[in-house]
Amino acid sequence: MRAALLWYLLFPGVFAAVVFAQDVDPLHLTGKQLLGIAVAICGAVLMSVGTQYQSRGLNKVEQLTQESAATGLSGAHVKRLMSRPSWLSGSLMLALAVCLQIVALSLAPLVVVQPLGVVALVVTAVLNAKMSGIRLPKRVRSAILLCVIGVVVFVTVAAFTARDVRVKDQQLITILAIFAGSVLLLIAAISLLRKKPNPLVYVIGAGILYAFVATLAKTVISRFQQGDVEVLTWIAVACLILGAALGMIYVQNAHSCGPPDLVIAGLTVIDPLVAVLIGILVLGEASSAPWWAFVMFVISGAVALFGVLTISKFHPQVGKNSLEIT
Repeated sequence: MRAALLWYLLFPGVFAAVVFAQDVDPLHLTGKQLLGIAVAICGAVLMSVGTQYQSRGLNKVEQLTQESAATGLSGAHVKRLMSRPSWLSGSLMLALAVCLQIVALSLAPLVVVQPLGVVALVVTAVLNAKMSGIRLPKRVRSAILLCVIGVVVFVTVAAFTARDVRVKDQQLITILAIFAGSVLLLIAAISLLRKKPNPLVYVIGAGILYAFVATLAKTVISRFQQGDVEVLTWIAVACLILGAALGMIYVQNAHSCGPPDLVIAGLTVIDPLVAVLIGILVLGEASSAPWWAFVMFVISGAVALFGVLTISKFHPQVGKNSLEIT
């Protein structure tokens, strides 16, 4: 696939830019940092394969129950999913991918690890095309490349201009308030979509939820390490669990009416963009950034989002559930 080839050609240069942004000599990366990079890549591959197996498992359950899950998982769906080997295997792989991501972040800087996640988008596109026997249109291949470029440029600019800050109580309260508002809106959206499922909305919803999960997880881990554990921290833990659960529901609904490529696009594009925006707007991580950085944030973010929109519009599997295919 040309998109995959271009990514492999682009990645060394992009990775070098990110590393230099952290004042790390790429020729003298420590063994710990190199291990973090390897762990992050393994996590990305696991995310790709896990998403593919989850999608296959859900589609098989839909065929067995003769009921689409696009309008919401029923009791029959959940019962059969719990005994479906492919879905359980995919869920286990995704859980391991999350664990590997956390390990990678403990070994290497965030902006070195995070761009590696977009490897999952390319791997998923190739894997899904082979497993489903479809040929991706040129527009979709180009859109995948746009997603990759947009995310990596966005994170690279953030690496050069943003700074890590400690999350204060008032800022955490603001994040929790925004999270609560987002949850209410997303629950309302999923209720409205029961009659007319839209994979793009499900994907964007999952990306937003997992962005909050990542932000809250980083905050909670930091507070536990500093011994700053009080009521607000436990509220953040509860919101983290709620966000992960709702995100899983959105992902399953997206699998029912959209391809794995689109699901991964949402998780690897929307997630980091929203997470960085929270850091900029709420935490003030880019308060000292020059004007051109904000211009690049807008342009690169728009490019990545355009890639997701293009995938949602032109991917041959979008809008078709397993009942219609068979």
